[in-house]
Amino acid sequence: LKKEDNVIFGSTVCLIDLSNKEKKTYKLVGKDESDMTKNYIYFRSPIGKALIGKNKKDLVTVKTPSGEKNFEITEIKYI
Repeated sequence: LKKEDNVIFGSTVCLIDLSNKEKKTYKLVGKDESDMTKNYIYFRSPIGKALIGKNKKDLVTVKTPSGEKNFEITEIKYI
């Protein structure tokens, strides 16, 4: 995937939780680096898999143990 506007491994992704309008920011990392206290998520986790390849303003549905969550991607950074 090109790094121009897609979510790729290493991207920092800003999201809005559509159920409560809460803003969240996650960085997609490898398994050994994942750390929820830093908002580093494994790129093959349910939310990581849902985000890979998506673009800014895309709507994303993630299936979690507590049910489906819906997000909108507001920003993608490569830092």
